Amino acid sequence: MLSLRSATSALLLRTGTQIATVRAVPRVRSSPIRLCGSPPIRALFLSGCLCKKKKRSAWLEMTEGQNMDGSIEEVLAPLRLAVKEQGDLVRKLKAENAPEVDVNKAVAELKARKRILEAKELALQPKDDIVDRTKMEDTLKRRFFYDQAFAIYGGVSGLYDFGPVGCALKNNILQVWRQHFIQEEQILEIDCTMLTPEPVLKTSGHVDKFADYMVKDVKNGECFRADHLLKAHLQKLMSDKKCTAEKKTEMEGVITQMDNYTQQELADLFVQYNVKSPSTGNDLTPPISFNLMFQTSIGPGGNMQGYLRPETAQGIFLNFKRLLEFNQGKLPFAAAQIGNSFRNEISPRSGLIRVREFTMAEIEHFVDPNEKVHSKFSNVADLEIMLYSSKAQTSGQSAQIMRLGDAVEQGIINNSVLGYFIGRIYLYLIKVGVAKDRLRFRQHMDNEMAHYACDCWDAETKTSYGWIEIVGCADRSCYDLLCHARATKVPLVAEKPLKEPKVVNVVQFEPNKGAIGKAYKKDAKLAMEYLAICDECYITEQEKLLNENGEFTIETEGKTFKLTKDMVNIKRFQKTLHVEEVVPNVIEPSFGIGRIMYSIFEHTFRIREGDEQRTYFSFPATVAPYKCSVLPLSQNQEFMPFVRELSEALTRNGVSHKVDDSSGSIGRRYARTDEIGVAFGITIDFDTVNKTPHTATLRDRDSMRQIRAEVSELPEIVRDLANGAITWAEVESKYPIFEGQETSKKETVEE
Repeated sequence: MLSLRSATSALLLRTGTQIATVRAVPRVRSSPIRLCGSPPIRALFLSGCLCKKKKRSAWLEMTEGQNMDGSIEEVLAPLRLAVKEQGDLVRKLKAENAPEVDVNKAVAELKARKRILEAKELALQPKDDIVDRTKMEDTLKRRFFYDQAFAIYGGVSGLYDFGPVGCALKNNILQVWRQHFIQEEQILEIDCTMLTPEPVLKTSGHVDKFADYMVKDVKNGECFRADHLLKAHLQKLMSDKKCTAEKKTEMEGVITQMDNYTQQELADLFVQYNVKSPSTGNDLTPPISFNLMFQTSIGPGGNMQGYLRPETAQGIFLNFKRLLEFNQGKLPFAAAQIGNSFRNEISPRSGLIRVREFTMAEIEHFVDPNEKVHSKFSNVADLEIMLYSSKAQTSGQSAQIMRLGDAVEQGIINNSVLGYFIGRIYLYLIKVGVAKDRLRFRQHMDNEMAHYACDCWDAETKTSYGWIEIVGCADRSCYDLLCHARATKVPLVAEKPLKEPKVVNVVQFEPNKGAIGKAYKKDAKLAMEYLAICDECYITEQEKLLNENGEFTIETEGKTFKLTKDMVNIKRFQKTLHVEEVVPNVIEPSFGIGRIMYSIFEHTFRIREGDEQRTYFSFPATVAPYKCSVLPLSQNQEFMPFVRELSEALTRNGVSHKVDDSSGSIGRRYARTDEIGVAFGITIDFDTVNKTPHTATLRDRDSMRQIRAEVSELPEIVRDLANGAITWAEVESKYPIFEGQETSKKETVEE
C-alpha cells in the first residue's frame, strides 16, 4: 500500500505556477498514512509553506471551478492522476501475487480516490439538468403518485403505497417491460412464492453474507446503520466553525473510506469520535452484523424457518429443470419473473431508492458456456452507449460514448450475449423515459465482482442524489445452479448431443466407505451422496486442500463432515461420451422498478416556461398513467353525449383516459392533467356541438399545440400516438392546427 511514510520522495503538484509539497496527512488509525483522496488538495491544507489565509484561498481556488483559471479538465487532472497511480499500484500488486491484505488495502484506497474524482466531476458539471427535487416531491405527494405507507398511524420508513397515478405508471412500465423482453425475446415467465425456506437462502449465501453493520441506542433500543450514522456525525462536526482544517481533512479521509472499514475499525471510530444516538444523546452499542432479510416461520409449529425473498432470481434457478423440459431440453433459453422482494434496511432513505419492499423484474438467460454468442447481437451492435469501463475507472478517465459492437470486439464487454442484453436494456430505459444523456453503463471493477462472475455492468442514471444503479447485468457463470445442485443432489444440467463421440477426462471423488462409515455412522450416507454429485471444479479445489492440509470440510443438510486422506481419494479416468452434460452459464439482467420510476420522475419533471407554479411530467405516451383526458368545455347537457361517445370509443381502443367535467376553467383543467403526465387531451367545445361533421380538438401535453379532427377519428389517433405508431408531428401534418372555436355558448342558446 502506498503511504507517505514509505514514499521515497515528496509528491509534487503543479497548481498554476506554484509547486506545493505534499506532507503527512493525519490519519484516524495507527496504520501507515495513506494518500487518501486527492493529495494536491490535502497539500494545500497542510503544507507548512502556506499560512492559514493562503491555505483557505488555495482551497477555494481548487474547489470552486468558476473561480479558477483553466478548464474543468485542468481541475480534474491531479485527481485523475491520483486514481491512475493507485490503479497501476493495484495491478502491480496483483501481478506480483502480493499478500491479499496488501491488495485489499490498495483497492480500498483506489475506490476512495475514485469516489473523490466522481464527486468532483459531478460538482463541476452544469447544473441545468438538476431537478428541483422539493417541487417535484411536492407534486408527487400532492397528486398521490405515492406516499408513505400507514401514514395516519405515523408511517413506516421504507414502505410506500402507490396511488392511482403511480399505480398506473408502474403497471405501464411493467407492461412495456413484458412486451420488450418477454414477448420480443420469447422469454418464459414464471411466478414463484415470496416465502423461502432457510436452506435455499443458506445455499445461495444470503443467510451468511446478506448483512450490514448496525448500532443500537443502549437505553431505548433504537437502531441505526453504522456507516450512515458515522458519516452524518462527522459531517456535523465538520460544519462547526471551530473545526480546524487539519481535523476536517482527517474526517474527510474517514468518510471516503467508509465502505471499507471492518466491524472492529468501525467500533474504534465510534469511540474516537464519541458518536452518540442522534435522537436521545444516549450511548450506542458497538457495531454488530445485521442480516437484511425478513425472517419468519412457515407453518403453525414454527419448526420450519424461512424468509421473505430478498430477490426473485432463486425461484428461477430452482425451477431450472422444469423450464428446460418446457423448452424441449434446448439451450439457450431465458426465464423471467416480476414480483416483490424484501430487504430489512436499517436506515431506509432517498424515497423509492432505498426501501424495504420493492418490485423487481429479473431475467435469467441460460447459455452454453462454450457458445456465448447471441444470434441477434447485430440488431444492437450499432447503438452508441455511454460506457464506463473498469479500465477507465482505474485510470481516472471519464465514461465514453462507444459503439456497442466495438466494445464487444475489443473485449471491453466480455461476450456478445452480455452485450446484447446491455443494448436491449438501454433501448428499454430510453423507451420508458430515462434521459439518454443521463444514462451510463458502469462496469464492475475486479474487486467488486463475486469470484464466480465473468463480467458485470450496472445501468446508472444521474439524479439529484448522484449516479444511482437502476439495473444490474451480470454474467454469473454457473455458480447458482452448481450450488443448488450440490445442496439438493439434483443435477441441474442440460444435455447436448455430440456430432461425434468424444473422449473426456473425468474427475471424481472416490470415498472410502468403511472409513467414512466408521467416523460418521448413520450420517455417512449423506456425505457419500454429496461427494457423488460434485463437479470437477469443486473436486479440484478440495484436492488442493487435501494435499496442503490433509483434510477438507463439506456441509450438507445442516451437517458438517471433516474428510481426511484416508476417507477419500481423487479418481481420474477417461470416458467416451455421445451426449455431453452442460452446466449452463447465466446472464442476469436485474431491474429495480422503483428506482427506474424515480429516475423517470426526475428526468421528465418540467416547469412551464414563464409560470413557475405550473409543473408537469413529460412521460412518454407509452407509459403515461393516462394516455388521454376528455374535457367538455361546458357542463351543459348537450356536451354529455359526446363525452360518453368518446369515453366508450377510447375504452374499445384500449386507451386509458380520464374525464374531467369539473367547473374549472379549461386552462386550469389542462394544468391539472399535465401535472399527472396525461399525454393528450380531447376538448369538446361549442363547435363540437353546433357544427357537423362533429369535431373536437386534440392537445399535445409537451408542446401545448392542438389540432382539430372528427370525433369519430380521435380515439384511433390517440391509440396510435400512445402505441408509438405515429408521432405528433405526423398528426399535425395531416390535420388542421386549432386556432380558436368559431361558435360560442351564446349561439348555442339561441339555436
